[in-house]
Amino acid sequence: MRVVTQHTLGGPEVLTIVDAPGPRPLPGEVLVRVRAIGLNPLEARLRAGEFPLLGRPPFVLGWDISGVVEEAPGTWRFRPGDEVFGMPLFPRAARAYAEVVSAPALHLARKPASLSHVEASALPVVGLTAWQGLVDLGGVTAGDRVLVHGGGGGVGHVAVQIAKALGAHVIATAGGRKREFVEELGADEVIDHTVVDFTEAVRDVDVVLDTIGGDTAERSLDVLRPGGHLVTAVADEDLALAARYEAAGMRFSGIAVDPDPVALRGLVGLVEQGRLRVHVQRTFPFERVADAHRLLDGGHLQGKLVLTV
Repeated sequence: MRVVTQHTLGGPEVLTIVDAPGPRPLPGEVLVRVRAIGLNPLEARLRAGEFPLLGRPPFVLGWDISGVVEEAPGTWRFRPGDEVFGMPLFPRAARAYAEVVSAPALHLARKPASLSHVEASALPVVGLTAWQGLVDLGGVTAGDRVLVHGGGGGVGHVAVQIAKALGAHVIATAGGRKREFVEELGADEVIDHTVVDFTEAVRDVDVVLDTIGGDTAERSLDVLRPGGHLVTAVADEDLALAARYEAAGMRFSGIAVDPDPVALRGLVGLVEQGRLRVHVQRTFPFERVADAHRLLDGGHLQGKLVLTV
């Protein structure tokens, strides 16, 4: 099979397609013939060596997959021919930039018939991050006021839809061309952060989901109601910021996504109800992975990028 590997850290040019032996599934795992691979900003940072989650090269990036089960030894959950998707093993290496992946059956779900493999591969990382942030940590319920920072991005555009499905009043920040896109997703209010300071436009928020970073999490303290809750996907280890929130009587939670079969089935349910869709900005063939990473490096994406296999 072919895999995308790298032998050194650096820019997109370090990504190389090579032939490699196919994986052998362990008990409880299934062998998946990959049809599409979702790309995430984290993978560009790992490629460049910004932090050593996967250790030193060589390694194979990737977690988001959608494909067809080829072998399912030792598990009753799937059979050969089943179409599945998921985010296996994170934060351990799943080696998903490959034509074939071995993954724990519990880390996969049946692909909804209404989603193509391209769409399904774009959903797991961003969908699980948003679900775990809003449902598991945020405890969002009907009537809550929820602010989603970065409503047009990968996590953000899914979070807007999940919060709406939970019955929340959803406010989102989105700049420029993304504003109309986020409005179409169902946000009740959209703040163009390039022209409006969100701290002057929003008040009495129950839950803030931060997908932006920088000073966004710190400034969000000003828009929360007493006892409100910040959930951040980018400043989860900022102990000083957490202390500031706690001193002000607010809650602070950092989300580091992990495989979650219950949440994955929850996402499937929303998709099947027509309440959740994932937006793919652009697809690239497997052979053009370096080009995809160049676009990933540029940031400011609307939704997700996907490799097709």
